[in-house]
Amino acid sequence: MPTALYNRDILRLAAAIPHLGRLADPQASADKRSPVCGSRVAVDVMLDGQGQIAALGQEVKACALGQASAALMGANAVGRTAAELADARDSLRAFLSGASQDPGTWPGLALFADARPFTARHPSILLAFEAAAEAAAAAGAAR
Repeated sequence: MPTALYNRDILRLAAAIPHLGRLADPQASADKRSPVCGSRVAVDVMLDGQGQIAALGQEVKACALGQASAALMGANAVGRTAAELADARDSLRAFLSGASQDPGTWPGLALFADARPFTARHPSILLAFEAAAEAAAAAGAAR
């Protein structure tokens, strides 16, 4: 595996994941695991009256790429809606698979360009966005 895949920016993000720890009383939670590598991300959310994420908690047990993705998701999730999280997840999936050359509007996702040829790493990179989108949608449906 080339060292470019685990570059300084990926490692810096992996070491600085925001919103670590589970919420005491979330409106909804989602737990995602990659069967390929065993990485796991659990996300708890609380929505405000406008359906935006007001509080976020996450537990991340993943490789550096999965941790970096969780850091990017967590750094920008508060104030976002379930639809915005789903769009970020879908844009990231399309970018990683090569279906799109554009990583979308979520800040920082272009950082995963070097991971595109390594399809076994894609599930770990997607975990945080999958869990956050699912938890936010469930919280919105429960309101």
